[in-house]
Amino acid sequence: MAVYDIAGLRVEMINAKGRTKKQAVPYLSKNQNSENIDIVINVDDERVLHAMEEHPELNQGDWEYMLTGSDFYKELLNFNGILLHSSCIVVDDKAYAFSADSGTGKSTHTQLWLKHFGDRAHMLNDDKPALRLIDGKVYACGTPWSGKYDYSTPEIVELAGICFLERSEDNWIKKADTGRAVFNIFAQTVRKLNADKMDNLFNVIEELFAKVPLFELGCNISDEAVMTSYNAMS
Repeated sequence: MAVYDIAGLRVEMINAKGRTKKQAVPYLSKNQNSENIDIVINVDDERVLHAMEEHPELNQGDWEYMLTGSDFYKELLNFNGILLHSSCIVVDDKAYAFSADSGTGKSTHTQLWLKHFGDRAHMLNDDKPALRLIDGKVYACGTPWSGKYDYSTPEIVELAGICFLERSEDNWIKKADTGRAVFNIFAQTVRKLNADKMDNLFNVIEELFAKVPLFELGCNISDEAVMTSYNAMS
């Protein structure tokens, strides 16, 4: 077992191996004592093998990675935090999260940001950042569950905005419609929650809506798309 510092929490992972263990290396805590642990994740081999029987198209390492991530993000709800499936980039010490269904182009868009802003920018998490309410502010947090290319940084950065992205020939951005924003967040976070965790999810979403600007973005693959989103969100 090992202890990790993830999203401001002390997380103990038991029996972590393969891809999960590799991607968690940057998050290893300097304090490996099993004290003041916030979340415990157990990589249960029997559970993994059962999942592989149901879906043999994925290998054991992939299932371990997905199940440990699912466990972490469900427990995160007990600490004023949620998963938002998104690509989250940091520019000038502010985080910007771009959320959309897989394959829509959110990572393509943040790669354009990295190219445009150079040393001013870096990737916080390219797939599953944690969003946490801490001392009245909303922060985006790097986690080891960061997609197949493992673009993540073990940091906690104040969140400047969330943008729900779609493809468009022209570049445009507007304040998000509240109803669609609620639907979009529910579509891009954890599911199959019990009543208590569902209440926690609603509470965090309510704080997100109150404290973080939400946008809808239509964009193509161009530098103009970067400036359209950045000028509005910053």
